[in-house]
Amino acid sequence: MILSYNPVIEAGKNRLCAGRLPDEDDLAAIRRAEAVILPQGCSEALYRMARENCAHVFPNLDVRFDYPGKCGQIRLFREFQVAHPTSAPFASLADHHARPPALPLPVVLKLDWGGQGETVFKVNDTAEMARALARVAACEATGQSGFLVQEWIPDGGRSLRVTVVGRRRICYWRIQPDPERFGASLAAGGRVDADADPNLQAAARAVVDHFCRRTGLQLAGFDLLFDTRRLAQGRIEPLMLEINYFFGRAGLGGSEGYYRILQEEVTAWLAQSGLQAPC
Repeated sequence: MILSYNPVIEAGKNRLCAGRLPDEDDLAAIRRAEAVILPQGCSEALYRMARENCAHVFPNLDVRFDYPGKCGQIRLFREFQVAHPTSAPFASLADHHARPPALPLPVVLKLDWGGQGETVFKVNDTAEMARALARVAACEATGQSGFLVQEWIPDGGRSLRVTVVGRRRICYWRIQPDPERFGASLAAGGRVDADADPNLQAAARAVVDHFCRRTGLQLAGFDLLFDTRRLAQGRIEPLMLEINYFFGRAGLGGSEGYYRILQEEVTAWLAQSGLQAPC
């Protein structure tokens, strides 16, 4: 029996666990299942229960929960020796004051949570750093803590998204047309270009492939940068910026395109595992 918690994937048995913790009924169903299909927004409690009690679980998200937040990702990149911008993670503002980073301005300050660039700020001078740290202090007052200070990379106003869904790797650039605006996410006004610089796309895809083979990760959106100074020297060196476990679908053909890809990859994964695909 195939058990699906993903409302998009119909299976022999379907359950939902949104807005609640998994219970004894979930545990019993998981233990009976030959495979469990989890939703993209799976909670850590449900994920751990599935991984501990069923031999076949899709998607593999071990590193999402073993290395949480943007600070956790820096630890992940270091442990797996993935090239990334020089970064200094901090558990708190007090931690930052005790050991300020030796990074020249400008830098990028990232809160440990959030997406679509909403908690990421370019800091050009000491006055902007003071304002950014005041924002960190305001967040800590609400119980949210953790941030990192990262080397700013001149990237020509673009970043490369490599979306991983099972075996699939979908690449496209997010390009910021406004040279005065920081960040190339679509929420920040970026546009999609799937065709430019295929050689750079291939290099980034190889980095992501290698990473996914080592970690088992099966569902994520990777953001990578290329330093324009190195490109001018003929050096193609993708830098891993971050991993997004909740990612936009505009570059995937919208929700309809994403769901089609997901269904195909779940079917292929089940076949590879020697199991019958969902209906």
